[in-house]
Amino acid sequence: MTKIENKEQYEWAVARVEQLLPLVDDNTPRTDPNSIELELLSNLVADYSEEHFAIGKPALGDVIRMRMAELGITQTKLAEILGLSASRISDYITGKSEPTLKVARELAIKLDIAPAVVLGI
Repeated sequence: MTKIENKEQYEWAVARVEQLLPLVDDNTPRTDPNSIELELLSNLVADYSEEHFAIGKPALGDVIRMRMAELGITQTKLAEILGLSASRISDYITGKSEPTLKVARELAIKLDIAPAVVLGI
């Protein structure tokens, strides 16, 4: 098998990986048939999972909402912190508007969000 083509193959491969895990440890030679099979199947499972179950990047609005909840602040308070209007914050959260580079920088610093997340990269 060079690629998992469907969910049935995926489920079989996951079950087989679970059977092989107790048979292989750090001391098992890489030439051991179980070790070889485990590595191959693990890679196939990982490739299928990435293709079919990948979690995309979070939207900026979701990240802002989450950080506001963690910090216990409202949109009004965040607007005050950033020196913006509450409606502008609402635009960022709903995705109606993207922050300027200056505002993105302030969001990253004041909410302690990775700049790459704020910039969508």
